[in-house]
Amino acid sequence: MVKNYRGVQMLKPVATDTQRISVRDYMSTRLITFHPEQSIMEVVEKLLANRISGAPVVNSMGELVGVISEGDCLKEVVKGKYHNLPILGGKVEGHMATNVMQIHPDTNVFEAAKMFLEMKIRRFPVQDDHGRLIGQISQKDVMRAVKNLKSENWH
Repeated sequence: MVKNYRGVQMLKPVATDTQRISVRDYMSTRLITFHPEQSIMEVVEKLLANRISGAPVVNSMGELVGVISEGDCLKEVVKGKYHNLPILGGKVEGHMATNVMQIHPDTNVFEAAKMFLEMKIRRFPVQDDHGRLIGQISQKDVMRAVKNLKSENWH
């Protein structure tokens, strides 16, 4: 005999305020940029001096045309070694990545983290609605954002 039957109990989700943090909040805005006609040697020196692994490449009007990384520079090093020419004489335009994935400044940092994981990219240039380069977000910036999050209480 059943004395009391209330049916299947549904747990109602507890409403929590999720923290909305965007790429804009954590992107780097003081960027080191390169130009397509710069030499790879200049890039290597600047990357090492500033302790960065890559940077956007912009044209004379400041528009994003690519990204150059230390990996791209290593290709020139290997090429020079193969030809027994230790001087890095190539130009940025011959080694930069041109099919660059950009990100909007209002993108949620968690969405950016997902994009980093799925695309296996180390940095995204940040462009506004008019296509202007306004910053760059890296995996390290996302980690900094996560570290600064307030912890949520779970019931």
